[in-house]
Amino acid sequence: MTSDATGPAGLDLTSNAALVLIDVQTGFADPAWGRPSPDAAGAQDNMRRLAQAWSGGGRPLVVVRHDSTSASSPLRPDAPGNTLEPWVAALDADVLITKTVNSAFIGDPALEAWLREREIAQIVVVGIQSNMCVETTARMGGNLGFDVIVPIDATSTFDLSGPDGDVLTAEELRRATATNLHGGGFARVVSTAAVLDAVTTAEASRHDDLGSHRV
Repeated sequence: MTSDATGPAGLDLTSNAALVLIDVQTGFADPAWGRPSPDAAGAQDNMRRLAQAWSGGGRPLVVVRHDSTSASSPLRPDAPGNTLEPWVAALDADVLITKTVNSAFIGDPALEAWLREREIAQIVVVGIQSNMCVETTARMGGNLGFDVIVPIDATSTFDLSGPDGDVLTAEELRRATATNLHGGGFARVVSTAAVLDAVTTAEASRHDDLGSHRV
């Protein structure tokens, strides 16, 4: 577990927990965003590992894409950077949600309705940026009554200047996100390893149950 990841051991996942993969788009490679998290590549690898685990286990996978309304944004719909990273585009996602704001719950189609229709009460939120769309989505999910899990090392962000001109590093911002979500009770903040362990445990239990029914 990374230093900014806190969370319970023995994490339980529901059989239909949804992975919400936010804004993993090529435009975030643009230098205009500033200095990225030093482990941004590792964070994206963790996102990929989780997506593969979800696909392999038959759990619902939600991909979110940001369609910026800013004419200068690398993420605007007519810009090359709007495209999903190739590995994300190749996923067999259950739904693609497009949004123009920070929260994946304010997009098309409506994420809350999509989850409620499928009786999904638990979501695992990952992606870019930790302190922007990931945190906003997790906060809103918690407010709406979902059981929200955030493997913080499967998120990344960029250095950011405050109103006084002081810069907070990507590492500081991600730690702040972990603290905000945990301290505010919006989400359980864990590691990718904890979630993958929970997937493995759930799969083993499911196979054991299937075996017992054959006896």
